[in-house]
Amino acid sequence: MVALTAALPFACFAQTQPQPDIKPVLQLHTAEKASAATEVQLLGATHAGKRLVVVGDHGVVLLSDDDGKHYRQARSVPVDSTLTSVSFADEHNGWAVGHWGVIIRTADGGETWTQQRSDISVDQPLFTVYFRNAREGWAVGLWSLMLHTADGGVTWDTVKLPPPPGSKRADRNLYAIFADARGNLYVACEQGRVMRSTDNGANWTYSDTGYAGSFWTGLALADGTLLVGGLRGTIYRSADGGTTWQPAKTPYRSSVTDLVQLPDERVVASSLDGVVIASADDGRSFTGEQRADRAALTAVAASSSGAPIFFSTNGMTKP
Repeated sequence: MVALTAALPFACFAQTQPQPDIKPVLQLHTAEKASAATEVQLLGATHAGKRLVVVGDHGVVLLSDDDGKHYRQARSVPVDSTLTSVSFADEHNGWAVGHWGVIIRTADGGETWTQQRSDISVDQPLFTVYFRNAREGWAVGLWSLMLHTADGGVTWDTVKLPPPPGSKRADRNLYAIFADARGNLYVACEQGRVMRSTDNGANWTYSDTGYAGSFWTGLALADGTLLVGGLRGTIYRSADGGTTWQPAKTPYRSSVTDLVQLPDERVVASSLDGVVIASADDGRSFTGEQRADRAALTAVAASSSGAPIFFSTNGMTKP
C-alpha cells in the first residue's frame, strides 16, 4: 500500500497539468539468443556456399550446415529489428536488411555480424538486398528507397529514381531487387510495374506488366526468363529481358511470397495459406497444392538434394 499511496499525488498532478508531446526514444539492441528462434517469423533465406542462412523477426539469423536439418543462431547480431532479406556475394561475405533501414554485414559466413546502417528517425524498412560481388550491392524498400554501395557497404548512397510515365514520383514501394546472368538489374514494384537497369544501376526505366496489383518477389531463371509474383497468386513472365510481360497460368489465388529455381530447373513458389506451386515449363504455367497445415509461407530455398525448403510466419516448416 505504501507504493500505491505514494504514487497517488503524482497521478493527480499528471491529470491536471498539460504534458508535452514526448515520443519514446527508439533504440536498437543486440539480438538475443532464444530457444524458440526457429519459431519466429522467417522472411529471407539464401546460401553462403553450402551453408543455409535464414533471417527474420527480432534480428534472428539462423545457420544450417546440414541442408536444413538442424539450425543454430548466429553468434552475434547487433540489431533486434525484423530482418527481411539476406544476400551473399560468396561463402563468406553477406548482408541482411530490415526494418528501421537496418543493414548488417558478415565476413565469416554469417557467424558474426556488424551494423553498417540504420535510421531510427523514420520506420522506412528495407525489403530486399542484392550484392553483385563483395563490393557492389543494392537495397530497396518503402517510399521509393533505393540504396547503393560500391565499397562493401562502408558507405551507402541514396539512388534518385525517375517517376514512371504519367506520374510525378517513383513507384511507392520497391519490394524485390534481383539480377539476371548478364548483370541486368530488376525491381518488382507495388503498382504492377517492374523497374529495369541495363547499365549497372546508372539509369532505370519502367515496364508495365498489365497488372495493377503489387509484386512482392522476382527471379531470373538460368535461361534468362524473368518471373515476378505477388498478390492474389499473380505471376507474370518475360522472355525478352523485361520489355514485355505475360501472365502465367496459376491454379491458386494465394499471394506469392518467394520464387526459387531448383537444380532440375523446376521453379517453385511459396505462397500464403500454405500454397505451394511449381512450374516445369520455365514459368509459363504452374500446378500445385495446399499444405495440410496451411502455414503462411514466406520464403523458399533450394536444398542440395534439389528439394525446396520452406519458411513461414511461424518459423521452420515440416516437409
